Amino acid sequence: MEQRLLRSGQLAKMAGVSTDLLRHYERIGVLPAAIRAPNGYRLYPPQSAKRVCTVRSSVAIGFSLAELSRIFAMRDRGGIPCHKVRALAEEKLHLVEQSLKELEALRRHMCETLRLWDQRLAEAGRGRRAELLESLTEIPGKRKAAASSFKKGFRK
Repeated sequence: MEQRLLRSGQLAKMAGVSTDLLRHYERIGVLPAAIRAPNGYRLYPPQSAKRVCTVRSSVAIGFSLAELSRIFAMRDRGGIPCHKVRALAEEKLHLVEQSLKELEALRRHMCETLRLWDQRLAEAGRGRRAELLESLTEIPGKRKAAASSFKKGFRK
């Protein structure tokens, strides 16, 4: 049986991740704990590669590791979390849609800012400061709010 088991380096290579990430996945519960060989090496069943790839794909579309840990715990206990997974994905879609709205508002804000800056540059004339950055404080609140909400997302 031990020949079928994968050492952490083998599993990491198959899944395209680091061994550190495998240990992290074990700690948080998205990957079942490895069996320990007598020499202390971690040994994983071959299906662990599929689990790691599933985790990576799920994270890529917005699932958190905490969410995945709960989902896999339910599955590993024989539960069927499919409706929960679908509901979480729908929530993530709503967040993406909200982000797109905020990005569109930021885009409009930036286009308007550039238009105003072009005016300032023309009025200032060559070789004179137009105080473009300082003019940002003069832009009406609605557009500043759009930029502000976008910046919050960047700080996360």
